[in-house]
Amino acid sequence: MSSRVIAKLNIETPEEMHALGERLAQIFRAGDLILLTGPLGAGKTTMTRGVGEALGAIGNVSSPTFVLARTHKCVGGPDLVHVDAYRLTSAAELDDLDIDFANSITLVEWGKGLTDGITEDWLDIEIERDHTGDSETRAVLISAYGDRWAGVSFE
Repeated sequence: MSSRVIAKLNIETPEEMHALGERLAQIFRAGDLILLTGPLGAGKTTMTRGVGEALGAIGNVSSPTFVLARTHKCVGGPDLVHVDAYRLTSAAELDDLDIDFANSITLVEWGKGLTDGITEDWLDIEIERDHTGDSETRAVLISAYGDRWAGVSFE
């Protein structure tokens, strides 16, 4: 399936990554699947915290590394499901988590290759760190797949 780039951003600080999550939350709705890719410490969870705050998520949005998935009720909207798929090895293991994808906004860290067949529409957010160590700048590439994101731009 082909993708369409809807944003290329440079993020300078953790606060900017959090704010990016808050801005993204404004376009999310029930049924949305968002894949977050990037090395450890790239800002995936920081971005997800911003999404959670903007959606009115109840409870602390933190990395679900040891529980694999956390579902946060949100004030006046769909649940936010935050998945850390780092230790999962197959789509079947993700399916075993029994996530209500259709009625939730689901962000999956390390989910590439594990979400095939869940939906025809998703966002892929790739975060790259400065490999030189000279700065904390993150390059963020947001690509859209499927009709859900037709006409959506984000910069």
